[in-house]
Amino acid sequence: MATIRKRAGKYQVQIRRKGSATISKTCATRNEAETWARLMETKAYTGDLPVSLRLLDEYTVAHMLIKYRDEVTIKKLSANSEFYIINAFLKTSIAALALSNVTAGHFSSYRETRLKTVKAGTVNREFQIIRHAFDMAQSEWNIPIKFNPILKIKKLKVKDARTRRLYSFEYELLISNMGIMRNTFMRPIIDLALETAMRRGEILALKWRDINWNKRTLHIPISKNGHSRTIPLSTYALEILKLIEKDCAGDKVFNTTASAVQQSWQRLVKRCGITDLHFHDLRHEAISRLFEKGLSIAEVALISGHRDFKMLFRYTHLKAEDIVKKI
Repeated sequence: MATIRKRAGKYQVQIRRKGSATISKTCATRNEAETWARLMETKAYTGDLPVSLRLLDEYTVAHMLIKYRDEVTIKKLSANSEFYIINAFLKTSIAALALSNVTAGHFSSYRETRLKTVKAGTVNREFQIIRHAFDMAQSEWNIPIKFNPILKIKKLKVKDARTRRLYSFEYELLISNMGIMRNTFMRPIIDLALETAMRRGEILALKWRDINWNKRTLHIPISKNGHSRTIPLSTYALEILKLIEKDCAGDKVFNTTASAVQQSWQRLVKRCGITDLHFHDLRHEAISRLFEKGLSIAEVALISGHRDFKMLFRYTHLKAEDIVKKI
């Protein structure tokens, strides 16, 4: 890394390191040159040497995001949605900018434009991915980025968190319109979602070996947050699973795909004339019902898989008239 040459009775030191600008100094003695070289090598190790902007000119935001998509995103459970977000961002003008030129101002302008068509939560999600990509570039990929521009962007407050619950008449409509559906799994999938607060992906990944019939528990080996959990099963949840077991020959409980369930769900709610009801709202409804049954925050978290208890308040909207009965 350090090169020391004697010229004209003095000692010239040159420090070169990939990702940093070349620096040099002329010293009177070799001892002074070696001391300065050790000091610069220490700074190089801690990343305190000046960054070579010429090297950063070779990397664009697009190069960084593509590398992140192909090496990091692909390993995530949310890979499909993250692929979509990154691929969409690659079409923006910011993606073409060199990392030596991109600033927090570029992302600030993008945010304001984006908010005209999408909600704050969507922008936060996009910036979370981009921020992590910059972090990876700095810490793992030896790309000499001096600072992460996203860190200067204030996270938007999400005031539009969904509070949608399933009305009883809507559930009756869903059930009454299932008779003509090709996907015969929709009824048990919907009922199991309401009984267990499981996500759609968790339900579709469920295997028979994950169920302990004696203990009345169900093990979820992989969840959205990357942690496994074991949840208790209600009497009705057990009945649902036992009915399916009679006609099932494979390892999986539900022999269908996420795409098929999503399409069936969309057709079903449209046939029922129900508006603004997402499948994920069933999880919201299930968690709210657990609280209304009197379960504690810790008990609900064990079932839902939330590791941050604060997040549960997004899903829980208790009715004042129900609480009156308890006080």
